[in-house]
Amino acid sequence: MDSMTRLWQLISPTLPVGAFTWSQGLEYAVAAGWVNNEAKAHEWIGGLAEHVIARLDLPVIDRSRRAWEEGDGHGALAWNRRLLASRETAELLGEDRAMGSALRRLALSLELPLPDEFRGRETVSFAALFAWFSHHWRIGRGDALGGYMWAWSENQTAAAIKLVPLGQTAGQRLLLALGERIAPAVQQALALRDDDIGMTAPGQCIASACHETQYTRLFRS
Repeated sequence: MDSMTRLWQLISPTLPVGAFTWSQGLEYAVAAGWVNNEAKAHEWIGGLAEHVIARLDLPVIDRSRRAWEEGDGHGALAWNRRLLASRETAELLGEDRAMGSALRRLALSLELPLPDEFRGRETVSFAALFAWFSHHWRIGRGDALGGYMWAWSENQTAAAIKLVPLGQTAGQRLLLALGERIAPAVQQALALRDDDIGMTAPGQCIASACHETQYTRLFRS
């Protein structure tokens, strides 16, 4: 139970990394009328989960974790750079850097044995540090990836509840539907070859870029 308790701590909404301040383009998608009901919210969030999170974030987390297990800090940093380079807009990159920096500061504040490769580095992705935390706390590979995707799905659902808007019951239905995608996504991520890692979502990229100049905003992205 110790490792699962640490996983719950790592994916808790109370984790002080500011995840609740980002919508990853969803705010513009709602303003543009692309997402205007529960079904469209599921289509948008579920599509990103399946085609981006499962094919980019999850496999990179798994590779980074494997690098730490092998004592390969340079390899972990290489995966960190690859993930940051895959963020297509200034807001998506800024989100990853901001949340990564917050998680790094938390590790230092908790006096965890953060590796030297991450101690003085400001440009660390959130996923890269998530991988190190899951390695340090001995969280199982599948559990770590499933937990990451659940936390991402929960944050996107919370944003949809505020933006569309959706009721709390609709939000729970959405989480139930998104939860069914987690196990297949983890299996897919673990089966990918290194050369197959990476995917882009043009609609999200457009929404994220347009959000930078959106007149009124609740979210930072």
